[in-house]
Amino acid sequence: MLPAASWQRLMGKLERHFGTDASLDAASTNEIATWLSAHADNGRTHDDDGHSKARRDTAAVPEERITRTAWFVSEHREVAASAWKRPAVKSAANCPACHARADQGVFDEDDVRIPR
Repeated sequence: MLPAASWQRLMGKLERHFGTDASLDAASTNEIATWLSAHADNGRTHDDDGHSKARRDTAAVPEERITRTAWFVSEHREVAASAWKRPAVKSAANCPACHARADQGVFDEDDVRIPR
């Protein structure tokens, strides 16, 4: 969900990964960075017919938090600001709080349940 430039920045500072030391050995870092780059958001989206098209929301400075990307903000625009602060949610980064199958990579709107 992030462009390659964002993943490169994140992988380049794993010792300071959002307040945690996520350092890895060089081989693991290289393998993960290569995979992330190959599977990064390439700035394209698909219309209702499945045709690829350029997105206009690419940031000038690569974003490092998925929760701050234009895509995420747009997808969650109907979620009240107070919902992110509820004890069962805590933050927008806690996907499993509302997406029951987030651990399986499933974020279908039909499966969303926002805790009260």
